[in-house]
Amino acid sequence: MRLLVVNAGSSSLKLRVLDAADATVFERSLEWPKGAEFPAGALDGVPPVDAAAHRVVHGGEEFRSAVWIDDGVRARLAALTELAPLHQPRALAAIDALSDIRAAACFDTAFHATLSPGAATYALPAEWPRRRFGFHGLSHAYAARRAAELAGADARDLRIASCHLGAGASLAAVAGGRSVDTTMGFTPLDGLVMASRAGSVDPGLLLWLAEHRGVPVAELSDALEHRSGLTGLAGTGDMRELLGRDDGQARLALDVYVHRLRAGIAAMAAAMGGLDVLAFTGGVGEHAPAVRAAAAAGLAFLGVALDEHRNAAATSDAAIGADGAAVRAVVVTAREDLEMASQVRTLQ
Repeated sequence: MRLLVVNAGSSSLKLRVLDAADATVFERSLEWPKGAEFPAGALDGVPPVDAAAHRVVHGGEEFRSAVWIDDGVRARLAALTELAPLHQPRALAAIDALSDIRAAACFDTAFHATLSPGAATYALPAEWPRRRFGFHGLSHAYAARRAAELAGADARDLRIASCHLGAGASLAAVAGGRSVDTTMGFTPLDGLVMASRAGSVDPGLLLWLAEHRGVPVAELSDALEHRSGLTGLAGTGDMRELLGRDDGQARLALDVYVHRLRAGIAAMAAAMGGLDVLAFTGGVGEHAPAVRAAAAAGLAFLGVALDEHRNAAATSDAAIGADGAAVRAVVVTAREDLEMASQVRTLQ
C-alpha cells in the first residue's frame, strides 16, 4: 500500500508519500495560512496513492485507535473541534481536500488511552468532564520505540521519558511500551511551556481575571492559545531566536521553560518508579542542544548525564548520554508518519 501521510499541525502542513517499504518517495512542508482553509496548490505533484493517513489531534473518549473515515466519523471529529480549536479544523480541511482518496484518521490521543484511572482523571464534580486525554501520542509512540532501538533494548523492558518539544510540547512516561502518564490533559493547553501556549496555569488566576478584571472568555482563550508561553514572556515563540538573544526577557523565558521541563521529566520518572531512557524529539528537542543540556543539568539525581560533544553534534537519531550514565539519553528524529503508516497498514 502506497500511503499519503498528512500531518496538519497548528502552524504547518506536512505531506509525505511512503511506498510499501515505508521509503519516502515524495514530501512537502508548507506554512499553514491564516484560517482553516487547505493551502492552495498543496497537492500539486503528489504521486498516485492507495490511501491517506491523517493526523487528528483529538479523538475524544470514542476514538482509541486508527479508523477509516466515513461521513459519520467525520461528523464526530468535527464535534470535537471545541477541544482542539487550533488543530481540529485544519485536520478536517485536509480530510475534505482529499475526500476522493480512501483515508484513515490516526489520533494523537489514542496512545494515552492506556493511562490508569488515577492518572487520567481530574478531581472534579462527576457531572463535569474529568478525563485527561494527553496528546502528541503519535510522536511519543514512535519516539519511545526508536529510543529503545537506539538504546539497544526492547521498549517493553524499559522506562522511557519521551520529550516532544516543538511549537507544542509535552512529555510522556512510557513503561513497558505503554503510556502511563503525560503532561497535556483535556486539551493541548496543559503541561509544559510552549511557543504560544501557557501550559499549566493556576485556574484560580483565570477565574480572578474573569471576575475582577472582566476579561471575557474569548480573550482568555485567545491569550492562552496564541499570546502566552515563550511568546508571552519574550515576544517570540521561536526557540532559535531566544537562544541567540542576551536580554532579560529571553533569559526569563528560557529559565521558565527549562524549569517546567525538568520538573516534568522528574514527574514522568516518578510515575514509572525510575528512568532508563530519556528521549528528545520535535523541532526543539532535535535541534536545540542547549535546551537538552539545561534540562539534563538538573536531573543528575535520576542518573541523567549528557556527553557535551555528543549532545552538541546530534541533530538526528543519536545517543547523547555520557559514558557510564545510569540513564541512556538519545535524540530521536520525529517520524509521526511512520507511526501513522504502521497503524493504517493494520486496518482491515
